[in-house]
Amino acid sequence: MTNTRFDKPFTQQEAIPDEGIAAAVEILRGGRLHRYNTLAGEVSEVSLLEQEYAAYQGAKYCLATTSGGQAMQIALRAAGVKPGTKVLANAYTLAPVPGAIFATGGVPVLVEIGRDWHTDVDDLRAKAAASGAKYLMLSHMRGHIADMDAICAVCDEFGITMIEDCAHTMGAKWRGKRSGNFGTVACFSTQTYKHLNSGEGGFLTTDDPELAARAVVGSGSYMLYGSHGAIPDEDVFQRVRLDSPNCSARMDMLRAAILRAQLRNLDANVDRWNARYRALENGLRGAAGIRVPERAAHESYVGSSFQFQALGLAGSVPALVAACAARGVDIKWFGADTPQAFTSRYDSWKYLGDPPDLPNTRSVLSTTCDVRVPLTFSVEDCALIAVIIAEEAARLGAVQAAE
Repeated sequence: MTNTRFDKPFTQQEAIPDEGIAAAVEILRGGRLHRYNTLAGEVSEVSLLEQEYAAYQGAKYCLATTSGGQAMQIALRAAGVKPGTKVLANAYTLAPVPGAIFATGGVPVLVEIGRDWHTDVDDLRAKAAASGAKYLMLSHMRGHIADMDAICAVCDEFGITMIEDCAHTMGAKWRGKRSGNFGTVACFSTQTYKHLNSGEGGFLTTDDPELAARAVVGSGSYMLYGSHGAIPDEDVFQRVRLDSPNCSARMDMLRAAILRAQLRNLDANVDRWNARYRALENGLRGAAGIRVPERAAHESYVGSSFQFQALGLAGSVPALVAACAARGVDIKWFGADTPQAFTSRYDSWKYLGDPPDLPNTRSVLSTTCDVRVPLTFSVEDCALIAVIIAEEAARLGAVQAAE
């Protein structure tokens, strides 16, 4: 065993492209940061971004928002969720997802996950039948896309409107179809650790004209919706423009400018993330005490984070986290009883009331470990990270065997 340490921060992102920095500086010099503060005949950076992201996603309509969480709230409201409305949601996700449902007055109906972190389709069908819920907030948590054919079939069977949380699957595909294009509406995040980085920000995409119009008005367009970049016709807005509450969730010009520059590099960066992911995968597959699930051949994922299961360490996962941290490797554990940093378990969301009994989800999360993969790491860096994790897992396994 080596004593090699890793010495790069897991939170350092790449610099904004020079093109984006130049555009941002120009906006700062002009002082017109609000998306509607434009000159006659001028198209705002936000509207241009909406056009470009709609084209990238292959969606008819796109709305840029202040955050992925706001995109989800607006999507839920625009889709028809009201106080008391039941919303199905997979239990393995991050706190903004149940937070968005709760903020709209919806009542989450949490669904089990399977051993590879995918939504359990059988439990989804059972919960749909038992609850009568007509909405599903499907979170592609940490980039793991479930069996979308089966999930879409359940939605069709019960007349369920699907909202996709694609915060971790921007740029990913399932059987050649972009993540986000399976449901009625999709939500994306551009928070610092996502695939495009504006600090905070998000998108909503849909092919449904009335939902798109409600979302644009709901984002806080006042009666300036006509200046948006990827919207339905005026007659649609005439039907809905007085019925949607103003949530003041507009993206500003500064963030849009730096996102436009990054969007042009997104597909190339997906390839770079996946090369780093494969280095971790190759280094940890077969390591003592560690399980690395196989990714399906038809799942075109984005490896911006890496998950594994510490199955051979029983109750020693916190010890693995601590041992790796001592060598500079930052691992997050989803099995803790109390939330840590960005990670939390479904039963810690106390504002939802008494948590349901989800034994499969608790079992899977009890061994689920998560590693962020920033593009500031090289492929060689990721190979070293895998060595450190494998060594510490082997060491702890040997200690357990000796006890």
